Amino acid sequence: MTYPLIDPVALDLGFIQIHWYGLMYVFGFLAGYGLAIRRIRRGRFPLTEAQMSDFIGWVALGVILGGRIGYMVFYHPDRLVDDPLSLFYVWEGGMAFHGGLLGVVGLTWWYARRVGVAPLVLGDALAPLIPIGLGLGRLGNFIGGELWGRVSEVPWAMVFPGAGPEPRHPSQLYQFAAEGLLLFVVLWWFSSRDRRRGQVTGLFLLGYAVCRFAVEFVREPDAHLGFVWLNWMTMGQLLTLPMMAIGIWLLMFYRESNGANLSRSS
Repeated sequence: MTYPLIDPVALDLGFIQIHWYGLMYVFGFLAGYGLAIRRIRRGRFPLTEAQMSDFIGWVALGVILGGRIGYMVFYHPDRLVDDPLSLFYVWEGGMAFHGGLLGVVGLTWWYARRVGVAPLVLGDALAPLIPIGLGLGRLGNFIGGELWGRVSEVPWAMVFPGAGPEPRHPSQLYQFAAEGLLLFVVLWWFSSRDRRRGQVTGLFLLGYAVCRFAVEFVREPDAHLGFVWLNWMTMGQLLTLPMMAIGIWLLMFYRESNGANLSRSS
């Protein structure tokens, strides 16, 4: 298949360029915010509309700061040690989902305590909204012609600019379908009924980890890292293992000791 050449710059104002990848983040936050407001008005979200308007800003901060710090720590630790200021070279690009997730988890825990909500209750409400941003982010990667897949002979393989002449898996689209569409549908359905506290969060962690682990088998490893363990496991796969473990624990074994353990997240 022919890779559709789409200008990664959505809007060029001369003094600043707005890329599709950045716009996808904006669209993801807006869509998640809209769905959260819908749930609040149905009495199925643990925050008020005013609190959600405040909270979405903290979520954005967690994604950006955590994503950048995680990218440097997980994927470029040597450069971070040699040049600590490289952490702030955001114009070079570079965000890591796992770092962004840690940033969101930390700020969600802090904000929940601030407003008197159990952190896992807020996490369960937030989890079904995250795949929207994940899916849109992968579309941004595809438009930008980055994070492509491994060389393949499947009929839908594409030749990506800058990736050589060989056709490759469009792994960004696989991740869009799996981490975005599929995970959103599953979590939305799962959270449509009251669940034991932590189960929606657990399903998100496990679901994302399984999807990411699977797609990494056809995604090109980072050139400067290659395979980081057992001569076949990528950094993306390695970082999903703790997510799998925590997700399984929350789904199967976690119980609140006080008995008040239901989350209403939809």
